[in-house]
Amino acid sequence: MDTLAQYDSIVEKCRSIFTAKNRDYGTSWRILRPSSIYDQIFIKAKRIRTIEEKGNTAVDEGVESEFMGIVNYCAIALIQLQMGNDYEKELPIDELTKLYNNTLNETRSLMQAKNSDYGEAWRDMRVSTFTDMMLVRLLRISQINDNDGKTQASEGVESNLMDMINYAIFALIKLDEESK
Repeated sequence: MDTLAQYDSIVEKCRSIFTAKNRDYGTSWRILRPSSIYDQIFIKAKRIRTIEEKGNTAVDEGVESEFMGIVNYCAIALIQLQMGNDYEKELPIDELTKLYNNTLNETRSLMQAKNSDYGEAWRDMRVSTFTDMMLVRLLRISQINDNDGKTQASEGVESNLMDMINYAIFALIKLDEESK
């Protein structure tokens, strides 16, 4: 099991969806305030948890697409935080792809550092735990926003978003391994 190869394969799938949707819609998501992006991530995580608890879906779409959506919405949130409030700016696809790649490369570096420290503990975890951990991160982000973005002893919004990207990718790797 080559974690980096698996990670990169998942990122490539997410990037492909991200760029295709941005070719279709442009960067219309630029109008979203950060709290609205966090709500989109929450909706996806909540749907995953509901499916995990019920064991079935009413809509013919599994949890994999929701985890990929979490990766991409977290990337959107990180890009949006980096760019600030210039909501009207339409981004050319090459500039957007560069921002996406930089964001995911930074997140990959964080994963490598933590993965080294934790000895790939995520491989022994349940996918449902990743879902719960993402929901925790979303509640933390909400609290940080309620505190006007200030923290006293905790990581900020960006770190929580990067953790959620990594949890979603870990979940996708585990789901892929389980399907084989």
